[in-house]
Amino acid sequence: MSAVPDDRVDPDAPISELDEAVTRVEQELGRLFARIRVSWREAAVTVHPDLQPLGYQVLTSIASGRATSAGAIIERLQTDKSAVSRQVRQLEQLGLVESVHDPEDRRARVLVATALAQERIALARARYEERIGDRLRRWTAADLDHFTALLASLGGDAPTTSGE
Repeated sequence: MSAVPDDRVDPDAPISELDEAVTRVEQELGRLFARIRVSWREAAVTVHPDLQPLGYQVLTSIASGRATSAGAIIERLQTDKSAVSRQVRQLEQLGLVESVHDPEDRRARVLVATALAQERIALARARYEERIGDRLRRWTAADLDHFTALLASLGGDAPTTSGE
């Protein structure tokens, strides 16, 4: 007899209540992700009719200051270099992003969102936040904190307490 557990599932075994709950969560997450993709598409069009959802994600990463170099964007969005390069180039052509000298290292350059980009992002976010905010405001702050912690643990990150 092996000491290693057998991970094979018995097809005749009854589905447990926990398994059914996991399936429901997976289905709801799928629906949520689909709605998020639609929201990104709508937000991108709000910023500029030619902007793709990935371009919107790149732009908001730059505008928030969380990712101001191609490498940081690639890491943050978990996408490939060529896709990020194309999006940054388009954002620059649309007048939404500029490459400027890094104030901490004048030899390096960083990406910054223009005033036009900040204005358009604010409009897109206001529309999105109005829709999701109405739903989330039905929950208590404690429920929202608990939900945040659960999402963070699902993603493998430790929950933050600083409200980030």
